Amino acid sequence: MAGSALRNVIRAGLLAGTCLAAAPAAAQDDDVEARLDRLEALVMQLVERLDAQEGQMDAQQAETVAQTQQALAETRALQERQEELAAQIDEPKKQEDKGFRVGSTLVSYAGYVKLDAIAQRTSAGQVGTGSIVRDFLIPGAIPVGGESSGWDTDFNARQTRFIFKTATDVGAEHSLNSQIELDFMVTPGGDERISNSYQPRLRQAFITYDKWLFGQAWSTFQNVGALPESLDFIGTTPGTVFERQPMIRYTDGGLMLAVEQPETTVTASDGSRVLAGDDTIPDIVARYNFTGDWGSLSTAGIFRTLRISDDDFGTGSDSAFGYGLSVSGKLKLGERDDFRFMGTVGDGLGRYIGLNIVNDAAVDAEGNLDPIFTYSGFGALRHSWSDKLRSNIGASYFKADNPVLLTSGAATDESWNVLANIIYSPARPIDIGIEYMYAERTTEDGQSGNLQKVQVSTKYSF
Repeated sequence: MAGSALRNVIRAGLLAGTCLAAAPAAAQDDDVEARLDRLEALVMQLVERLDAQEGQMDAQQAETVAQTQQALAETRALQERQEELAAQIDEPKKQEDKGFRVGSTLVSYAGYVKLDAIAQRTSAGQVGTGSIVRDFLIPGAIPVGGESSGWDTDFNARQTRFIFKTATDVGAEHSLNSQIELDFMVTPGGDERISNSYQPRLRQAFITYDKWLFGQAWSTFQNVGALPESLDFIGTTPGTVFERQPMIRYTDGGLMLAVEQPETTVTASDGSRVLAGDDTIPDIVARYNFTGDWGSLSTAGIFRTLRISDDDFGTGSDSAFGYGLSVSGKLKLGERDDFRFMGTVGDGLGRYIGLNIVNDAAVDAEGNLDPIFTYSGFGALRHSWSDKLRSNIGASYFKADNPVLLTSGAATDESWNVLANIIYSPARPIDIGIEYMYAERTTEDGQSGNLQKVQVSTKYSF
């Protein structure tokens, strides 16, 4: 820009000088004109040099702009990475006031204490004392074909949970966390006579390093964020994907890819369940999560290889493919209400749905596996009456297409349930609620039974 202005000034001066020289041109000799020619040539050379310098300056400016843009892009990328790393350790950081530091590791804890008082009756068979069916809904274990029971009442604190977390500083470019989670559900060692003592059990135990997870966690095929708020351990169990198991998982934004523990459950010809234990290929899961101001949505797919060997049934080895698709989410309805849902369909999904209502496959007389097709789902509405009072209503359904000639008529054909609760929170960490649930199960031979339950719970989260 400066060179262009100087060039214009010189050209103007040259033109003025030429005009002045032209007036007495008749009185000047050839030497004057020659000098003017030389002067004009020198000026033009100067102008050309200025033009060249201006071009170099423009190129330098363009290079500077490009370098600046690249630096800004790298800065933004670094900032996004730092935000991602911060998000990965955000939860442990929230718990910092509940823990302590050991060197570069933050150790923290969380969990809750919960008391459940449950009164339950079944229409077609008595559930024995100490049975886990008296602690929470297990659809496949609802009695059928028997006599109606009375109301049985049990108190327990077995759902009480403890979560232990660590977050280690390994530099700004990486994150390293771990989590161990325990409760006392579905464990032996207790009784209702004297001590009510129960052994702890491992729920989750995993390590996360950057985008990788190694250990036992909720299956990638399950969307925990879509589960409704219930006093029962799960709530809408018949229509729910529910599975925790060891895995290796990779997460990048909304994308999740995992290889998870394989386990084939097979229905024998007498209706019994056989755990083959001969699996060789892990279950493969892919999932994508969408989020927005409207809520969240997840789509997940699973591919499985089911397998048995000669030592299971004495009829030789066989394998079959299993697969499934699940769509679930939580949609916001106003500022405090939401609707939660899940729909799942597939072949050979048995152990993933409703606490293994039916098995993955049945086996015929020749030892061939026949995967069992199922579909299921639930919907639940959550409404807040005030800042301290809220309610949930929900319903779920499960249906199996059993190969009856192989599974016998005792296999579950369908199961469904409904529930409604009201929960009061006098202070933020305390929930006091009451819930009513009705659940039903029907077998392939037409027998059915129902379960009714009234549950009162008090929970203190820390």
